[in-house]
Amino acid sequence: MNNKQDKKFFEKIRGNEQPLFFIMGPCVIESESHTLKVAEFLKKLSEKLNFNLIFKSSFDKANRTSIDGFRGAGLIEGAKILSRVKSEFDLPIITDVHESWQAAEVVSFADILQVPAFLCRQTDLLLAIGRTGKTINLKKGQFVTADAIEKSAKKIESTSNKSIWLCERGYAFGYGDLIVDFRNFTLMKSYQRPVIFDVTHSVQKPSGQGNCSGGDRGFVADLAIAAVAQGIAGLFLEVHDNPEKALCDGPNSLRLSQLEEFIKYLIELDSLVKSKEKPLIS
Repeated sequence: MNNKQDKKFFEKIRGNEQPLFFIMGPCVIESESHTLKVAEFLKKLSEKLNFNLIFKSSFDKANRTSIDGFRGAGLIEGAKILSRVKSEFDLPIITDVHESWQAAEVVSFADILQVPAFLCRQTDLLLAIGRTGKTINLKKGQFVTADAIEKSAKKIESTSNKSIWLCERGYAFGYGDLIVDFRNFTLMKSYQRPVIFDVTHSVQKPSGQGNCSGGDRGFVADLAIAAVAQGIAGLFLEVHDNPEKALCDGPNSLRLSQLEEFIKYLIELDSLVKSKEKPLIS
C-alpha cells in the first residue's frame, strides 16, 4: 500500500464505532506458496462480502512450547513473502515483533506491528515499535488486567505514537486453559482506543499437547458473537486450509471452507449492534 492508500484504509478503522474489520491469516508462514494461497482466498472473500481485511502471519514464532516447534520462515524470507502478499493482493500486513531490533526491519513491509501477549510489558520493545510511527496492535497478556495493558499503551504513546489498538486474547494462563472476561471490552473501550478480540488464541490451550499448544475451535463462534455484541473495532482470526496439518496453532485455527457464512453472520450482527444506542444502566 502506498501512503495515500494507507491513510485511506486507516481512516476506515480508526475507532470502535466503525464497521467491524478482520485480521486474518495463518499463524505462521509455512511456505511462500501456502501463504499466497491463503491470502488470495481471503482477498476474494473480503471483496465478495465487502469488509476491511488485514493479512496476518508471523515470520517467526519465538515463544513455541518446545525447542522442536516450527518457528517460521525467518525474517529475511518472511519479509519477501509478506511483501509479495502486500503487492500482489493490495493488502495491509500485520506481523509480530519479538525483539527491539526487529522493529526497524519490519517497517519496510508491515503496516501494523503486533506485540505478542507474552511481551506486552517489555518497555524497550514497546518504545522501539512506537518510534516506527506505525499502528501498533498491543496484545493484552494472559497475566495482566485491562488497566495494566493501558499502562503498556502509555509507554508506546510516550514516543508520540498514538495509533494503538488494544487486543484481548484470554486470561488466566498457567493451568493449560484460557478464559475471556468480557468486562475487559468495556474497560478497554473506555481508554478511547480501538479494541480487537483475538478469538482464536482465546480458545487455545497453552502447551495442551505436551510439546505444543492445543485448543478447541468449537468455541470460536460463540466467543466471537459475544465480543461483536460489545461493539468492538475488529476481530483477529487465525485461519488455515487444513488445520489438522497446520505447523502452528492448528487446533484453534478456523477452516477456510467455513469462513464465508461465519464472517457474513458477524458483519450483519456488527451492523445491528452499531445501529442501536446501548441502554445505560447505572
